[in-house]
Amino acid sequence: MVYELYYWDGIQGRGEFVRLALEEAGADYIDITRQPGRGTGAMFDIMGSDSEPHIPFAPPFLKDGDFIIPHVANILLYLGPKLGLAPEDEGLRHVVNGLQLTVTDFVAEVHDTHHPIDMSLYYEDQKPEAKARSAAFIRDRIPKFLGYFERVLRQNPKGPNHLVGDALTYVDLSLFQVIEGMTYAFPKAMTKCKAEYPALLALHDAVAKRPNIARYLASRRRLAFNEEGIFRHYPELDSAG
Repeated sequence: MVYELYYWDGIQGRGEFVRLALEEAGADYIDITRQPGRGTGAMFDIMGSDSEPHIPFAPPFLKDGDFIIPHVANILLYLGPKLGLAPEDEGLRHVVNGLQLTVTDFVAEVHDTHHPIDMSLYYEDQKPEAKARSAAFIRDRIPKFLGYFERVLRQNPKGPNHLVGDALTYVDLSLFQVIEGMTYAFPKAMTKCKAEYPALLALHDAVAKRPNIARYLASRRRLAFNEEGIFRHYPELDSAG
């Protein structure tokens, strides 16, 4: 069965966390909204259905046959064991899921740096507030979150190569994407603070070198970061602190 991924066309966004897992595993999947003749209309058909018993609230969502799974962390909790990207131990699977939910929290805060007041407003309509929000984010929240993940890596009983256990899990891939996105959005801030998180940077570099991930990053399937997604680079919001 071929997995169907539904997310906005043209941006990495939250869908990228799911794509990375599918790409690493070499899974058969279709990025539905990027298919000629289907586009976002196919996604809205499901979300607006008056007969589908389990309609998703918003993308990303994944279809596995007739089964629809919404939300990034939920999708990865479902896919992890199927793709060999989750621990065999059930308890540790929940540890990985907890870490992924923390990634979700962080990504939401990243988004709020450029949309701190109203999602329906353009960034240009809330620039002063975004600048204040970003300054606080760089000062307080980046160290809070990245410092936490650094500690998790260093305190892993199996060693600092992975967040949980001694093998790659989907949350390792997600932390790679976080570092990638943050480096794009806040290059000055990240240049200053990267030295404080050597284990995270080592994990990022190791993931980038994995054969399937390296091929994906070099392919046209990997969309470029841009100012329509979650990780956006506005120079006026970036600071070395």
